[in-house]
Amino acid sequence: MPRTYSLADAKSKLAELVRLVRLDGKPVTITVRGRPVAELHALPGSGRKSTAERHAELERAGLIHQVVGKPGQARFPLGVRRPGALKRFLEGRT
Repeated sequence: MPRTYSLADAKSKLAELVRLVRLDGKPVTITVRGRPVAELHALPGSGRKSTAERHAELERAGLIHQVVGKPGQARFPLGVRRPGALKRFLEGRT
């Protein structure tokens, strides 16, 4: 993929150019009538993070936590299931 785009091309491919710059960190030059007028750069820290990095970030923020126990058994059980959900739903509508 070229690293120089006309303004018209950059407008039509902006999302693709932002993704490209984020992934490889190299700037893209935007031209008007063949003259360079702007560059699109990735901000520091805006690159794609690995799953492990993102997981650790969410855990530090307290948004997720590690499950303790055997696989398949939730640490915090979900709500008690009650039969007849459809019946209660339909009764609530009348």
